[in-house]
Formats: sequence, structure tokens, C-alpha cells
Amino acid sequence: MEAIDHVARIQAEWARERPDVDVSPQAVIGRLHRLGLLLTEQLCLVYRRYGLSEGEFDVLAALRRAGEPFERAPGELAAHTMVTTGAMSKRIDRLERGGLVTRSRSAADGRGRVVALTPAGRDLIDRAFTEHMGNERRLLEGLEAGEAAQLERILTGWLAKIEPPNP
Repeated sequence: MEAIDHVARIQAEWARERPDVDVSPQAVIGRLHRLGLLLTEQLCLVYRRYGLSEGEFDVLAALRRAGEPFERAPGELAAHTMVTTGAMSKRIDRLERGGLVTRSRSAADGRGRVVALTPAGRDLIDRAFTEHMGNERRLLEGLEAGEAAQLERILTGWLAKIEPPNP
């Protein structure tokens, strides 16, 4: 007999207490939520080894993905990392104090500002990203052959149905 997991226990309790409510969505949503929390915890282990928070890693990664000269406007960074501009400003402040990014006037628009990776920031994100991808690969090792691709298709389709479109 297969052991009952945390989500199944919660479903059973709700089914007992509220038999009038269909709790079947918890089977997927509850497990995805728990999985998301566990994955975040495992991903943050790598970020912390490099002295970064999850948000700081995201900022450095967004700058690195931009390609030469590894810079983006603060508003663009906020859009690429799905945080408010206020939260982005705090992240940039911390990264700038750490010597990982600089802020300067935009060459294209003298009124605008850009955030750019410093050489130290680029070196750090390159090392952290390499370890991050190894960590993600390790986390997927528990899946059978083909399951990751199947899960990717399912999640991509589901996200397309519920996620607001990109502007």
C-alpha cells in the first residue's frame, strides 16, 4: 500500500469535514505549491553560496542574458524579473554596494538610467549560473525518462491558459 502524503491527508480531512465541497483540485494545486516551496528552498541553497538572494540572482541573470554590454534599464529589469520598480531599486542598491552592478545615464537617452554588470558581477553570475543549472538538473533526476519533457509540455500549456500575456 502506498503511503499517504501531506496533500492527501489534507484532502481527506476536508472531505470528512466538508463533504459538500469538491477538494479534488488540491491534488494538483496543493502538490504544485508544496513542490514550488521545496524547489525554491533547494535553489536558494546555491544562491546563498554566492552571497545572493533569489532576487539578486534574478537581477544578475537578467543582466547577463542581455548580452554585451550586459545592461538594462531598471524598469526593464523589473519586467524581466516580475517585481515592482520599488523592489527592483532595493535589489540594485544591494548589488551596487557589493560592486556587482553599476548605475549610469543611458547613452541612448541622457535622462534614462541603466544598470550594468561589473566584471565582478559577470564573473559571479557565470559561476553561480553554472552551479544553478547543475542543481536544477539534480532536482529533475527523480523523474523517469521522458517525464520532464511531458511535464514541460503540460505546464507550458497550462501557463499559456492562465498567465496574462506579455506586453
